Amino acid sequence: MNKIYINSIKQISAQQPLSDDWFENPVFYSEPYIRAIDPDFKSFLSPNTARRLGKILKRALVVSQKTMEESGVSNPDAIITGTGLGCIENTELFLDKLVREGEELLNPTQFMQSTHNTISSLIAIEAKCHSYNTTYAHKGISFECALQDAFLQLSRTNPKKIDPTTALTGAYDEMTPTYFNLLKKAGYLGKPQQVFAGETAVAMMLATEKTEKTLCEIEAVEKVYSGVKGVKELEGVMKFEGINRLIDNREVDYIMVGINGDPKTDEIYYENCAALFPGVPLLHYKHIFGESYTAPALGVYAAALCLQKGKIPNFLMYEKQNAENIDSLKPYFLEETLVVNRILCYHHFEGKNHSFILLSKF
Repeated sequence: MNKIYINSIKQISAQQPLSDDWFENPVFYSEPYIRAIDPDFKSFLSPNTARRLGKILKRALVVSQKTMEESGVSNPDAIITGTGLGCIENTELFLDKLVREGEELLNPTQFMQSTHNTISSLIAIEAKCHSYNTTYAHKGISFECALQDAFLQLSRTNPKKIDPTTALTGAYDEMTPTYFNLLKKAGYLGKPQQVFAGETAVAMMLATEKTEKTLCEIEAVEKVYSGVKGVKELEGVMKFEGINRLIDNREVDYIMVGINGDPKTDEIYYENCAALFPGVPLLHYKHIFGESYTAPALGVYAAALCLQKGKIPNFLMYEKQNAENIDSLKPYFLEETLVVNRILCYHHFEGKNHSFILLSKF
């Protein structure tokens, strides 16, 4: 089985775009809804290209190009994308004109760019990549599905075939004002205690060979479906599928979790981490990157950066005084950084779909 490395990774989010400056100087928000900070697209895209593309497509194209440029891979063996909402802004524009103009004189561009797989296809066209190309659109586990696919593609070894050695894996979602208001009315986002609703654009180059710029190694990517929202059922499913080896055979230093301020979802993290990973400190990231269907990609990005730099900034730490007392978990700031060798990224969606991504120093 091949080892899998993250050789480069870029993001456009609520933090400084295409930059790791947030690691030293993060931007904090108090608003319930924040759109991503876009770079100057004119510096990366031609006027003709930029004019015909929506925001999410421009972001995906730019982060992918920068990731490929940094990794030295111009034509990856696979392009795999995860998105929960797809090009929702173009979808809204098309449907709005469909209603207002009575199904006449419609712009076909917005319709063509409204499908989920437009993102992955556009990246492939621009990179002139004719290899494996697919998109996963499974709401809150879209990124994990894409990452697991890439991990399996690169892990396999078949002497009779030419196996892929690189995979450009991305996660992209945008949040429009209309959709945010709908989710707020539904009680999914916008609660007073919740983190802000954000947007995600992350691209990472996975490879079987490391380089001078390699961030970390991906040791495992596993997903579990537990129909009952209980730690005992989850633990049983993990043991049945052999995923408990993440706990038993490897020492985990920290756990990056998707805490977002909603007591219902956060309690699941507290209970499961206390039972499955007793005594392991927690890290969080959504308070600076925001919540979205593919936000876990930003959690992996943050964890990979911590491993590359060999330290954890204080604002990512989460205090755990008593693992059995949920009320004792409060955010706090450390005065010094800590050395870290292995981080487990744990995320759940609606308490049923659980993912475990194990990252380590190589």
